[in-house]
Amino acid sequence: MCATAFAEEVKPSATTPAGTPGQVIAGVRTTAYTHTESDHIEYGPRTAVGTLLKHGQIRSAAADWSIYPVGTVFQIQGDPSLYIVDDYGSALVGTKTIDLYKPSHSAMNLWGTRHVTIRVIKWGSFAKSLAILKPRAYKASHVRRMVASIESRPA
Repeated sequence: MCATAFAEEVKPSATTPAGTPGQVIAGVRTTAYTHTESDHIEYGPRTAVGTLLKHGQIRSAAADWSIYPVGTVFQIQGDPSLYIVDDYGSALVGTKTIDLYKPSHSAMNLWGTRHVTIRVIKWGSFAKSLAILKPRAYKASHVRRMVASIESRPA
């Protein structure tokens, strides 16, 4: 499902067209992850784009790149931090969940699962998502699913 279709399904703000900066999306399911979890250890503190995981004013987030393309920047209502989608995870593909990076297990557990309202500051790029994902598609079915979903988007 593309970001625009997802946004329409979640009922974006009536004053902001879907897929545009400033769009508000309510009821987004968020979870948290950390680099020392067993399924992330092999990647260490690196994102899928190859940068260090961020936690500060700008923070890393993982999502299905066919919904929230790489480079999407958003803010959670009530949180002054900015989040950038620079990672993905197999459990996220096919869901609308955003996984927020936390620097420790305790911070991860403290976040738990929350439904939040986000404001998209800037939508990322499906073209950049494909450029990163396509060379990896032979390795993992979840990557192939994201590639197929992005490629099936209307032009």
